[in-house]
Amino acid sequence: MAEKRDYYEVLGVAKNANADEIKKAYRKAAIKYHPDKNPGDKEAEEKFKEAAEAYDVLSNPDKRARYDQFGHAGMSGAAGGAGGFGGGFGGFSMEDIFSQFGDIFGGHFGGGFRSSGGGRSVNRGSDLRIKVRLTLQEIAEGVTKKLKINKTLACEQCGGTGAKDSSSYSTCSTCNGTGYVVTMQNSFFGRMQMQSVCPTCGGEGKIITAKCEKCGGEGTTRGQEVVEIKIPAGVGEGMVLTVSGKGNAARHGGVNGDLQVLIEEEPHPELLRDGNDLIHNLNITVTTALLGGTVEVPTVDGRAKIKIAPGTHAGKVLRLGGKGLPDVNGYGRGDELVVVDITIPDRLSKEERKLVEQLAEQPSFQKAESVKNQNIFERMKNFFR
Repeated sequence: MAEKRDYYEVLGVAKNANADEIKKAYRKAAIKYHPDKNPGDKEAEEKFKEAAEAYDVLSNPDKRARYDQFGHAGMSGAAGGAGGFGGGFGGFSMEDIFSQFGDIFGGHFGGGFRSSGGGRSVNRGSDLRIKVRLTLQEIAEGVTKKLKINKTLACEQCGGTGAKDSSSYSTCSTCNGTGYVVTMQNSFFGRMQMQSVCPTCGGEGKIITAKCEKCGGEGTTRGQEVVEIKIPAGVGEGMVLTVSGKGNAARHGGVNGDLQVLIEEEPHPELLRDGNDLIHNLNITVTTALLGGTVEVPTVDGRAKIKIAPGTHAGKVLRLGGKGLPDVNGYGRGDELVVVDITIPDRLSKEERKLVEQLAEQPSFQKAESVKNQNIFERMKNFFR
């Protein structure tokens, strides 16, 4: 699958463009690549869908903020993969695009642009939001979750149409099957033609004459669905992934809502996350700090051995390059920072105390006394060295 283009590039606007500029840019692109102006042109159709996808994200403040922070990975379960926008506007049809953004053309603009379905309105199901709790290892590697979700499903008996069978329809007499009505209204500028959704059929262009017995004509029932969610590596606490079309089913065979996946991180017993870096507080004994040695530390994917140099001080930071978390947009990987702390025994036996007192008399240990005589600036300078 071809790599997705930057949404700002698709619409030809700057990253600081305001809502008005984004709307105008989308309108211009949509008119240029509209199917009615480019009949049979598949490339124009894909560009029309691409512009709609970009507008869907950049016109929504929440989606735009996620996109600015995380790129395409923040818009779907797996950037460009299953559960995301994928093959052009998340699998939405032309009908879906017009049902959401058709008003941007301003009614009968340019001779009455309509979708290939005759301009009928399409119902859309509501979005769902769930929380998914991930371990650091799952965040580091990326993971696919299969979750059983309670939701509104398309009725199995009628296929989501709400009708008893294919002959249980009649054309709406109010709009004659177009899905919209046109009225004339007086205004300051004179009489104006206004287009609105048909109040009788709700924009569908047809009326159900015999309802499905199972769903009562709604086209939906309550049930459960197992949804597979691909979560990319490097996601963070509070990030929201959007899985298109996996929300509640819509009435009368409309477009499903989206499933929003809120990421929560499960605390690690030994590692603390700081962006893409991981921090581990390592406690070593006084003897190891003095003599050096090899110790084992936890990592996100297991354990690693590191060397402690003789004379290591408390507060020293040892860096394990590339042992942190991957960037969600693929820009490298963080490090693991091991902060050294020295464990001091709470109690000493008589023999241990005698040995420590003997050590305290040795020249190497008395050097520490000279630090007391340094002023605060000298001590800070030595610390950072």
